[in-house]
Amino acid sequence: MQIPEYYNPVARDIAQALVEGFDKHYRLFSECNRQAKLLFEEGDWQGIQQAIRDRIQFYDERVSETVERLHREFHAELLDDEIWQQAKLYFIGLLTNHKQPECAETFFNSVFTRILHRDYFNNDFIFVRPAISTEYIEADPPSYRSYYPLHYGLRSVLRQIVRDFGWRRPFASLARDIGYVLRMTHDYLQGRWPKLEANFQIQVLSSAFYRNKTAYIFGKVVNGGSSYPFAVPVLHDADGKLYLDTVLLEPWRIGVLFSFSRAYFLVDMAVPSGYVQFLRSMLPTKSKAELYTMLGLQKQGKNTFYRDFIQHLQHSNDQFIVAPGIRGLVMLVFTLPSFPYVFKLIKDVFGVTKEVDHDTVRAKYQLVKRHDRVGRMADTLEFSNVAFPKRRFTEELLHELRQQAPSQIEEDEQSIVIKHLYIERRMKPLNLYLQTASPEEKVEAVRDYGNAIRELASANIFPGDMLFKNFGMTRYGRVIFYDYDEIEYMTDCHFRRIPPAPNPEMEMSGEVWYPVAKGDVFPEEFATFLLGDAEVRKVFLRYHKDLLDAGFWQHKQQRIRDGYIDDFYPYPLEMRFVNRFAASYGRGRRARAEPTLAEPV
Repeated sequence: MQIPEYYNPVARDIAQALVEGFDKHYRLFSECNRQAKLLFEEGDWQGIQQAIRDRIQFYDERVSETVERLHREFHAELLDDEIWQQAKLYFIGLLTNHKQPECAETFFNSVFTRILHRDYFNNDFIFVRPAISTEYIEADPPSYRSYYPLHYGLRSVLRQIVRDFGWRRPFASLARDIGYVLRMTHDYLQGRWPKLEANFQIQVLSSAFYRNKTAYIFGKVVNGGSSYPFAVPVLHDADGKLYLDTVLLEPWRIGVLFSFSRAYFLVDMAVPSGYVQFLRSMLPTKSKAELYTMLGLQKQGKNTFYRDFIQHLQHSNDQFIVAPGIRGLVMLVFTLPSFPYVFKLIKDVFGVTKEVDHDTVRAKYQLVKRHDRVGRMADTLEFSNVAFPKRRFTEELLHELRQQAPSQIEEDEQSIVIKHLYIERRMKPLNLYLQTASPEEKVEAVRDYGNAIRELASANIFPGDMLFKNFGMTRYGRVIFYDYDEIEYMTDCHFRRIPPAPNPEMEMSGEVWYPVAKGDVFPEEFATFLLGDAEVRKVFLRYHKDLLDAGFWQHKQQRIRDGYIDDFYPYPLEMRFVNRFAASYGRGRRARAEPTLAEPV
């Protein structure tokens, strides 16, 4: 971009309006995150879920306000290119000492792309590449705190770490829980504590991460050139007192907390890039896009993801193909083999068995975005007007796009532009997984499939279409639901038992002899279309026979209507201190600990 010879005061005022719009957004975003601590202390689980839902809308509301302001005050649609280029330069200047410059740049892009045509979506006008570095931005308080066990002793430091979060509720027995932390760590290291170096310290992110009924402490132990990440979930007991539930030490288990199938965290952070940088040092396999998204900055996550995707296209040469598996009746799905995601767009014409339209499908995906996904529903990134290099599409995929979704594409010699698109993490469809799974793997998959349905039901979600093709297997062996066009709230369904046939002839005829209203669900029928495979049927009936009874679903509905929120643990139940140390748990005294790294000196 060429620097103009003179500056227009209108450009300066536009830049100021854009910064003000973003600052208002981040102020409301931060207020919501700070409220999470109070909600956690009060045990207001419904309030935490509502805060996560409400916060998702903040960004789009502020973007719309700012777009309206630019039209009203500056007639933005009539401004020439030079003014917009100058506005970008002024905007960069205003971000010099900003605490969230990368998020502000994304906000600029969101407003600009609402006003001008995509022909302007290049680095001269928007931030295709970041302009402001996020390295070494100072925060007050700092993004993380450091503790030194060699000087104060490990038990004392661990106690101080917990107390520094300032929770007003007392702990049931913090000394006991710290003892369990030490025992679990001793077992993880197989009793071989590393030699302590001069820089031995524990670094902990300053704010807790809130989600569902849990507050998480994230940190790492630094010793010499080695770093050991950890996560500690904090919960309420039956008496309303706090306790440490377990300690997660394996990076991949900590990474599961940031899975695409989980709800976003509520985190009070003045400098989000500092939190992302710290988390990446703990979890190097997690991308910046994933971490920004899980911190509730999903627009920044989208922007970072798209930059990563464009870079991947520049460094790869394989072709987009129709995604393997049974073709969907509503969504056309394609993928790039070298990139671990799938791309989904809504077809123009649905299968004859589908009674939904485009607006309904979009509403279902928005429902999932706002809802607690309890580790069982895939999050999606939603994009508009995405341009792909046409030469990278196979002829089969081009044919399907032209035949099944012509209204959703614009095509020229070089590009395919898809007007509305969902992007999800790629998984192996469960039906394909079961075809090649060993007997042991099949048992675990079918068992976890049933568990997924149970957990979705507890979270007030009825999948609707429960065919195996609508579920996927993650790399961690977890079954995830990802097809949302028939999803419903449990409380909107009417679960019924099939009434007895009036006579044997009618029962044998195959015709329905009972009235069926909209919203009626007959769980007895699930077996007919789910359990054709004898092995699958045997396993399913062993573990999940009750899912075929309307009573199970009616009971779940009543619990939801009564306001009860179930507990969901994103780690194995046997890792919980209450189970792992069952013989000594609850005695209210310090748990016996193995020799520890450092006591007071």
